[in-house]
Amino acid sequence: MKLVKDIDKISSKKPEVTDKQAEEAFKTILKWIGEDPNREGLLETPKRVVKAFKEYFKGYHQDASEELLKTFGDVEGYDDMVVEKNITLESHCEHHMAPIIGVAHIAYIPNKKVVGLSKLARTVEVFSKRLQTQERLTMQIAKTLMSSLEAKGVAVTIDAAHQCMTMRGIKKEKATTVTNYYLGDFKEDLSYQNRYLRYIAK
Repeated sequence: MKLVKDIDKISSKKPEVTDKQAEEAFKTILKWIGEDPNREGLLETPKRVVKAFKEYFKGYHQDASEELLKTFGDVEGYDDMVVEKNITLESHCEHHMAPIIGVAHIAYIPNKKVVGLSKLARTVEVFSKRLQTQERLTMQIAKTLMSSLEAKGVAVTIDAAHQCMTMRGIKKEKATTVTNYYLGDFKEDLSYQNRYLRYIAK
């Protein structure tokens, strides 16, 4: 499986760690929190956690730009923005490995070609399945769409709750964070920004 490119400065060299080694590490953590990894209810837990982590962080082994290779040129001159909103997002923060849960909104202005709508959501999925900061995640999605689609402009908004501050630390359970990133016409023309923001607010 092809690893991610250097667009987000993540190393393409996979560490030489086996599933068995990872399971042993989780056994150590179970001991550290005061549990007995050999009791019946926990015997299979390290294996299950390794399997879950493979799903949580599968984005390290995916290339978002490859998801956007197939485009459609037969759009009969359509050149206004395409908006896809309320894309469910689940990620993990890189500081505490706590869940980030929210939604992403995406818009782009085609430049003679469009992409299947599912590919926009898939781009969100690829980058969210890594340890993240919300700011970087927002930029990665926008820059990849702009580059891969050769779009006239791209806008990305993420509205998410960070469990590193809702379940621990400051414990502000209703707090959410909103980030925006604009490229091309969305950055240069406020009328595009304003229309986009109205659309996603509905």
